[in-house]
Amino acid sequence: MPQYMLIMRGTDESNAAMMANIDEMMATSRQFIEDLVKAGVYVAAEGLDDPSLGVVVDFGGETPVVTDGPYGETKELFGGFFLIDVASKEEAVEWAKRVPAARGAKVEVRRVPGGDETPDSGGRN
Repeated sequence: MPQYMLIMRGTDESNAAMMANIDEMMATSRQFIEDLVKAGVYVAAEGLDDPSLGVVVDFGGETPVVTDGPYGETKELFGGFFLIDVASKEEAVEWAKRVPAARGAKVEVRRVPGGDETPDSGGRN
């Protein structure tokens, strides 16, 4: 079965809303992961640290430039992911609709190519 990554994308507003209700969000996230495990589709899930603690390595010039976070022009930040093993993109989308997220957040659904294919090999589901 193909794997899909459900990528959590948040804005400053949705991240603030999530942090205001962090205990509830953590409980619903744990329940969501339990549901994924029970369904036999769970592979991995991780959240990321605050963006202000990260750095960006920019390859736009002749040499890489390292800039401390937060990321100035970014409107949405990658905050974490769920990696699931499902039969189709449609099934991945159905799981994405159930992701616990604050109002204004988005979940991007992306297929993870298998080890025997390249990302542009056309072996899409």
